[in-house]
Amino acid sequence: MYVVIFRAKARALDAEYGAMAAQMRELALTQYGCLDFTAATEGDQEIALSYWPDEASIRAWKQHTDHLAAQKLGRERWYAAYSVEIAEVKRRYSHPAT
Repeated sequence: MYVVIFRAKARALDAEYGAMAAQMRELALTQYGCLDFTAATEGDQEIALSYWPDEASIRAWKQHTDHLAAQKLGRERWYAAYSVEIAEVKRRYSHPAT
């Protein structure tokens, strides 16, 4: 399993941003095999974690037409800066165990 860690410093998050973020999350979960997607914002800092079965699924999602448009809008309007990290998850556990 892989995790995509998206961190950003927000410039201005508007109603269009909220709709686009929800659309990207839904797209990832329903069409590209995303296993889980969680995001949080505190002040101007945002972090989103999405979990994937393989790197091919991540690449396919990243190249979807709507996601490419969201990336462009993010760079132009919503984010002052952002970074993306992709890491392999070696172990996972929880309490209570699932």
